[in-house]
Amino acid sequence: MNENKTSNMSNNYKPLSDKEERIGKAIVEAAYRVHKELGPGLLEKVYEVCFSHELRKMGFEVQRQIDIPISYDGIKFDEGLRLDVLVENLVISELKAVDQVNPVWEAQIISHLKLTGLRLGYLINFNVSLIKNGIRRFIL
Repeated sequence: MNENKTSNMSNNYKPLSDKEERIGKAIVEAAYRVHKELGPGLLEKVYEVCFSHELRKMGFEVQRQIDIPISYDGIKFDEGLRLDVLVENLVISELKAVDQVNPVWEAQIISHLKLTGLRLGYLINFNVSLIKNGIRRFIL
């Protein structure tokens, strides 16, 4: 497994917990399994269902399409932001099936991490010939 594309957004890097690292490895493994079986060229929703299924087979709790509440100026609302996949209420995975990753999506996952208070997230693009080139890991 190749997790060589890591972005650490914090100057004072604190190591991830063993559980976060275990989930991270499982996320990469699930992405490899799904991509090996299905290859590129399908809809994002197909990858999301299969990716979530692989993680559940590994024994992880997986939630899909989770709304992220936003607090602003004393008000709280649930509209607007949604996570693709949340594993064990600890690690975010944003899935794509596109020709090119938009830098806005990298900013999006960083925002999701900040808003949830979580530290580890993955941006996974399944529309690549080699899945290792489609996986980006983000740590806050």
